[in-house]
Amino acid sequence: MSATDSLVTTTPHTKAGVESLLLKAYTFLDGTYPTQPGATWQSGTDNWIFGSVAGGEAHKGSTPDDQYEASTIEAYNTNSANSYFSIKWQVNMTALRYTNAVISTLLLVTDGSISTAQYTQILAEAEFLRGFYEFELAKLWRNVPYIAQGVTYKNGYNTVKNPGPIWANIESNFAYAFYNLPATQPVIGRPNKFAAEAFLAKVFMFDHNYTRARTYLANLITSGVTSAGLKYKLVNYADNFNPSKKANAESVFLIRAVVNDGSQGYDGNSGDILNFPSAGPATCCGFFTPSFSFVNAFRTSAATGLPALDGYNNVDLKNDQGVAANSAFVPATDPLDSRLDWSVGRRGIPYLDWGVMPGASWARDQPDAGPYVNIKSVYYKAAQASTSEAFGGWASNQSTSNGYNAIRFADILLMAAEAEIEVGSLETAEKYVNIVRARAADKAGWVYKYKNDSNPALGYSTTPAANYKVGLYGVAGGYASTGFAVEGQAYARKAVYFERMLELGMEGHRFFDLQRWDGRFGGPAGSGFMAQTLNSYLKHESHIANFPDILQHSAVFTAGKNEIYPIPADMIKNSKGYLTQNPGY
Repeated sequence: MSATDSLVTTTPHTKAGVESLLLKAYTFLDGTYPTQPGATWQSGTDNWIFGSVAGGEAHKGSTPDDQYEASTIEAYNTNSANSYFSIKWQVNMTALRYTNAVISTLLLVTDGSISTAQYTQILAEAEFLRGFYEFELAKLWRNVPYIAQGVTYKNGYNTVKNPGPIWANIESNFAYAFYNLPATQPVIGRPNKFAAEAFLAKVFMFDHNYTRARTYLANLITSGVTSAGLKYKLVNYADNFNPSKKANAESVFLIRAVVNDGSQGYDGNSGDILNFPSAGPATCCGFFTPSFSFVNAFRTSAATGLPALDGYNNVDLKNDQGVAANSAFVPATDPLDSRLDWSVGRRGIPYLDWGVMPGASWARDQPDAGPYVNIKSVYYKAAQASTSEAFGGWASNQSTSNGYNAIRFADILLMAAEAEIEVGSLETAEKYVNIVRARAADKAGWVYKYKNDSNPALGYSTTPAANYKVGLYGVAGGYASTGFAVEGQAYARKAVYFERMLELGMEGHRFFDLQRWDGRFGGPAGSGFMAQTLNSYLKHESHIANFPDILQHSAVFTAGKNEIYPIPADMIKNSKGYLTQNPGY
């Protein structure tokens, strides 16, 4: 970026000026900002629509015509004119403008107000942010411009070409941050060296450089600490989704959200403001409803407590689709992974401290959205006043302090397992997966029934809310025949891929995981893996009784096209030929 950018020319070339730009650059981490084009729910960094809905973990929710452009993303029949893509693109390009302005202004400070150490740290934080925003773009579109420092901001950077994958550039950003950031930071929400190392490893996973990723992931497991200095470890699973407990030892990089600060909710998790049941918490708006297939994945073997890696979708877990709210209903008694009821709100099961989820009365449009409701981004009733506020003066209690864990330690363990499967030890991969599963098996972290259903404030009983049974793989689980080394690499891959869905479901990762595993992009699962997986999902969802969702019935995932999204048409038009469209659009 040259000094002709107005951000650089109008900002004082002092330490205070640079720090003001850096602070502004941080505000885009959640994928939203107050004067952005479009709506905040179109561009949030949690990627609920781009990562989870399009990844088969959830339906868009609400009614079919509500946010119809999101419906076309769900049905894989979208196009480059969809405003969701344009808004997401523009928010990240604006973020890159501020990030590069930090670097350009830093270079112009000559008054001695910035020491050498301060200069290095500010530059490292800016490099982290540039890597982060470019990574967001690359996950969705793969073929995106790399906005290097020195490129002049003009028409939203539309005069920079998008020749192909930019993984090496992003790796360079995160590598600089890793080698130059401190191990701890005085402010929660600012990355430390280990957060940078985690993103560096993740980009190597997308780049299929498993050897490099394995090295960094192993170091994170043994030596990584949070910005507050806490040694990385798994905490109570539910704490990762509780806004009052999120800044914990599992949080590798937490994008903070703040409410009641005078911003009218914009500093809260404003990308998620639609994603509540249509009754109970916030009372609006019924979007982001977990899919039948996602719920089915949590069924486990009564003998081993392991998931059915094949055939998990053969029979649907008992649910209340088509059952009126005033009709009797008893939840499923099948053996289940305990993470289900922290990931999905389902009828007959305690929903945090809001009471037993009542079914259809909490659904905006059960016939078209399904019987399940989102829970991971919802706050607790007892803490509603301190963890939520109205968004923009109209969305009551829909902006929350439930920030987004962009990477948490469980993600590190499972990426490390993947890397071990490809270039290391199957036994070590199994060990990492079992660490994650052992937490789910720990009864201390399960959902329990209330002492009194009519008064949830009395707390929980000692009776599990469902028939939870979670086992470990291999000898550690008492079944050597399920060991990764015994079953082989293909089995181990399948188990780790499945574990990522169970552990990280509804957190915006699934679509991008399927994409990077597909052989079309160099992944180990074979060409067409993503299309096969998602078309199988669509086939299942479209044959469910009492679920006439037109979008699901007409949807087809096209191999060689739908693995990445279309470059926004308005951005291509503004570029006057610099930007080229992705294949198939």
